Amino acid sequence: MTRTLLALSFSCLGLTLAATANASTELARSKNCMACHAAEKKLIGPSYKDIAAKYVSDKDAVAKLSKKVREGGVGVWGQIPMPANPQVSEDEANTLVKWVLSTR
Repeated sequence: MTRTLLALSFSCLGLTLAATANASTELARSKNCMACHAAEKKLIGPSYKDIAAKYVSDKDAVAKLSKKVREGGVGVWGQIPMPANPQVSEDEANTLVKWVLSTR
């Protein structure tokens, strides 16, 4: 019985994580993030994997990157600017950043 409950719990956790990843992918598409970023290769901007690797030990990464998503910036990854995205709410920016940082 305990093994069955444990297996069921892990199965539900996997489905929840998959649903969250799927929802975040859809959010990234809907906010046009995918026009400049891809999961594993550089497009106009860095890949999500490279972003996650760069900020892996930065405890303030979510706040910093959420602000950058909304306000834009330049210089961290070169001279191509990241445009401001005021159509992205703070909650959406936090969701997107947490998702990107989980792509390591």
